[in-house]
Amino acid sequence: MNKNEFLSEYAVDRRNTCCVKWDDLKESFGEDDLLPFWVADMEFKIPEQAQKALEERIRHGVFGYSLTPEGYYEAYMNWQEKRYGTELHQEWIRFGSGVVQSISAFVQILTQPGDAVMILQPVYNPFAEVVKNTGRRLVVSELKNSSETYSLDLVDMEQKIDEEDVKLLIFCSPHNPVGRVWSAEELEEMLELCKNRHVRVIFDEIHHDLIVGKRPFVSGLSVRDGYYRDNLVVLDSASKTFNMAAFDNSHVIVPNPQIMRKYDRFVEMQKIPDGNLLGKVAGEAAYRSGEEWLNGLLEVVRTNYEYVREQLQSAFPEIGCSELEGTYLMWINLEPVVSDADVEDVIKRDAKLAVDFGDWFGKGGAGHIRFNLATTPENVRKATEAMISAIGRYKRQ
Repeated sequence: MNKNEFLSEYAVDRRNTCCVKWDDLKESFGEDDLLPFWVADMEFKIPEQAQKALEERIRHGVFGYSLTPEGYYEAYMNWQEKRYGTELHQEWIRFGSGVVQSISAFVQILTQPGDAVMILQPVYNPFAEVVKNTGRRLVVSELKNSSETYSLDLVDMEQKIDEEDVKLLIFCSPHNPVGRVWSAEELEEMLELCKNRHVRVIFDEIHHDLIVGKRPFVSGLSVRDGYYRDNLVVLDSASKTFNMAAFDNSHVIVPNPQIMRKYDRFVEMQKIPDGNLLGKVAGEAAYRSGEEWLNGLLEVVRTNYEYVREQLQSAFPEIGCSELEGTYLMWINLEPVVSDADVEDVIKRDAKLAVDFGDWFGKGGAGHIRFNLATTPENVRKATEAMISAIGRYKRQ
């Protein structure tokens, strides 16, 4: 499916549908006349096959306590093996209501109150919130940034792991917000460091299907032919891939049987829901038949990214745009043209755009914005023109 076919069939207006991105602007940004590019979901319907599977299930009319359909495991594991060569076994898989909730669970399972937990900023801001809210000590290692190309600072990580006695690393792969898809070599170096220092690793791989650049995705489960599996857990979901966040359904992958037993006990103690039946019905159909839909989406995201980068850097060559290898979230450095203190005024109050501001992701995000590309080219065009005009007015002041 090419991008024009995808847009014709799946683009949808989400205004006045209880949509957080569009209908919660006043509450979240103080203004309701903004064009939204913040929340990481899409203006696109889920794959047609998933819609039909839901319709069939809904016609049955009963939504009582339910088991996970056996076909779901097969569809999900085949998808992972076919696309990425990732080996999975059904006994490794559990379900949660969301990746962030599962991160919180594993922080509590794998560490004790007061233990040090490391994150690599700038990074998705709930990571820091989960660490603090569970009574753990937050340790931050900043990613190295060379001309908007980000890499791991293994020297800094090692030093802080030793100094702070870090017990756990929460790792984003692909990385939100900087758009990196980590190479197998980078992952192996990081995992070897953690293994040698007895640091467990939580992999957030929720964006792993959204590979926009040329670098292939490598799961933490596959590094060095699975050598590090016992030291990590992997969390992902169909929610980002197929725009299904409202179903509250995510995957928990734990190859280590000792960690799995701890997780199962924690779930039983906390009475954590085992995902959502309708999410599993839709997810199974999408994993079986959603590849064409995903290809169309990724073509839209690539086109939107290239347009925004070309237009912004043509108007203001100083602006930095990180190479988008993965996710549909563009990381833009406005600091060369707008002071960090003025970014919100220029983007929100003048350009009238709702975006995620870089300092939300940690101090390394200062001067940046995160811009959601999973929307229509028309929305992207309007937003880009508004940004260019607002920055131009700011620079003339």
